Amino acid sequence: MDFVRSPEWPVAPLGGVAGNSAAARYGMSPGTGPTVGRTGPPSTAPPPPYRPSFGPAATPPPVGRPAAPPIPVKILVAGGFGVGKTTTVGAISEIAPLTTEAEMTSAGIGVDDPGARSTKTTTTVAMDFGCVTIDRSLKLYLFGTPGQSRFGFMWDDLARGALGALVVVDSARLDDCFPAIDFFERAGLPFVVGVNAFDGRLALDLGEIRWALAIGDHVPLVQFDARDRLSVRDALLVVLDRALDRATRDRRA
Repeated sequence: MDFVRSPEWPVAPLGGVAGNSAAARYGMSPGTGPTVGRTGPPSTAPPPPYRPSFGPAATPPPVGRPAAPPIPVKILVAGGFGVGKTTTVGAISEIAPLTTEAEMTSAGIGVDDPGARSTKTTTTVAMDFGCVTIDRSLKLYLFGTPGQSRFGFMWDDLARGALGALVVVDSARLDDCFPAIDFFERAGLPFVVGVNAFDGRLALDLGEIRWALAIGDHVPLVQFDARDRLSVRDALLVVLDRALDRATRDRRA
């Protein structure tokens, strides 16, 4: 994986840069098309840390013996520019997420195009970082990649040591997703394509998106809401399941 070539990013179409706060992006009035998922913005109250309940089969550590620390698992949250990667990491992280957001300037006009309906005003210039405890034995460390073409060289370093990736997709801008998918296919890293439901809607159904992205049936394709903690959790669990399945098959080989 150390020698995987960074993604070949397409030239962004010309156009003015719109603002880009997540609240404004998701708070737009609904357009046409079938409604799927939540149509309104989530509650502003911060959700409690995710702590799954343990079933009766779970065995507590012996009395007097400290529990073993959870195994760290590195997961990438990748995708094109302005698809919701920072929002995804911030929605699930049980700590205050590390972000490297910088204000977009007029120098980015014609270079960084977040889409006509975006109100994006900031952009990730290095990476996002967060973590979430799955259970007593497993903890996910999330690394969000930058989306612009000029930061593509960082993907090789961020992917080193990762067990899987969630490729976030905007169904209205599928062209921006090809470099990320190509990158993980060349790297041989297990990945899941997560279609972010902007405004609670998808521009295309999942079958059409799978065909347009030319991904095989072995690649999971899920719909999720980057603002919703439980929705992001479910998408990450699919990534974890795919990574564990790959590790099991490799061990048997």
